[in-house]
Amino acid sequence: MQSDIIKKIGKKIKQYDSIVIARHIGPDPDAICSQLALRDAVLERYPKKKVYAVGTGVSKFKKYGNLDKIDVTSLHNTLLITTDVPNFYRVDGVEGLKFKEVIKIDHHPFEEEFGGIEWIDETASSTCQMISEMLIKLKWNLSTNVASNLFLGIVSDSDRFLLSYTTVKTFEITTELLKRSKIPFTKLYEKLYERPIEEIRFRGFLADNLTVTENGFAYVDIKAETIEKYHVDSATASNMINDFNYIKDIHVWCFVTHDAKNNLYKVNIRSKGPVINEIASKYHGGGHKYASGVRTSKREDIDNLLKDLDEACKEYKGA
Repeated sequence: MQSDIIKKIGKKIKQYDSIVIARHIGPDPDAICSQLALRDAVLERYPKKKVYAVGTGVSKFKKYGNLDKIDVTSLHNTLLITTDVPNFYRVDGVEGLKFKEVIKIDHHPFEEEFGGIEWIDETASSTCQMISEMLIKLKWNLSTNVASNLFLGIVSDSDRFLLSYTTVKTFEITTELLKRSKIPFTKLYEKLYERPIEEIRFRGFLADNLTVTENGFAYVDIKAETIEKYHVDSATASNMINDFNYIKDIHVWCFVTHDAKNNLYKVNIRSKGPVINEIASKYHGGGHKYASGVRTSKREDIDNLLKDLDEACKEYKGA
């Protein structure tokens, strides 16, 4: 099954001269790296094709490569490939694009069908793992640049192979990736884990202000003025959510950040037991069973979300 759908994707890529690759809004390293790695791999295989990686740029992710700044409305007869996103409303940078076909490559649980070809693998640690598997099975060249981004996406989304989404297959594909490309992988960790001093101090704030309920639910409600005080941005907390994985007696934890400029609340949620993606979906969010997120402009949604997560911990603790 996997081999068949990979062959179909390979044939579609070969068929189209114009290809746009997009990922979800508010990207993480897996989203950015899968998008950029696939673009660069296609261009290395087919230098004459027009292949674009689109979406809003994030300054801290420039170290992985540059996105393409184009007017997508000028493109026609285009193949759209989405990576790391389960629903179309969260696809970034494709408004006005006249695409002919869509391919979805994603490791999140199914939420919405919008691609003619949909390759969804919930067992994969990351979308970068899936892209790696595809390029290996298609026997495409793996340049240092492409392989480096794929490795970083796998390491980031699996939290250095610590999360439950890590499987034997994750290690097999990563090993094959390293064997084929011979990238200096230990030197790449700096791209993922080097932090400015402001972020280290901000992490201290998160630890000091973690509210923990008797049910084992923990959260930090981060105000806009706190973001300004520590000279970080509204997405910084999301990069630190996994730093709190191993706190004893905490089952679910989340960071709520208020983006005052866009009047948007961003919530990153993690769990060591209770299923949280179903709760997140009630508030137009989603994700994995144990790693999800929500974006909303309503403070009422946040208050209700926190109550629901606490209740889930209570039920889990009782069971």
